[in-house]
Amino acid sequence: MNELKAKIHQAQSEGDIAGLYVLEAQAHSTFDDDTLMAYYANILDLALERMTNTMENMERLDMNEVQDFATLRALYEYAVEHYSAGSAHDASALFEVIGGLSDDEPFSEAMKIHRSACDASIPFDYFIEEYVDMDAVQNSGKFYIGFFKKEIA
Repeated sequence: MNELKAKIHQAQSEGDIAGLYVLEAQAHSTFDDDTLMAYYANILDLALERMTNTMENMERLDMNEVQDFATLRALYEYAVEHYSAGSAHDASALFEVIGGLSDDEPFSEAMKIHRSACDASIPFDYFIEEYVDMDAVQNSGKFYIGFFKKEIA
């Protein structure tokens, strides 16, 4: 466990979000729920810092660059967490920001659909059931929902 903690601290000190995701499975098998919550909070803190820096520098995140990819993943998971918890307004704002930060057109388009669902007050579970093509999502290997059965009216 000490070796894992050392690796995590090293990744945190380097701002290595991707490195933290690499250690994710090991963290799940080693840590209790409270420690895991702190682990994910650290990933989110690093992602929010990268998001702020990216916005301040008026840059975009490159989905082909490992740290940018990991940053977008962490921010997407945070937005989905808000959406699934019923905070559609906050999730909508997050989807808008991360969609605009990414240079990846399919990702940005998918974030527009997520934002539309939030703005239409479609509950998250209903969004998943009625609008998401879950088979295509699972077969895509992407970290985000990017395949849909129908448009949001």
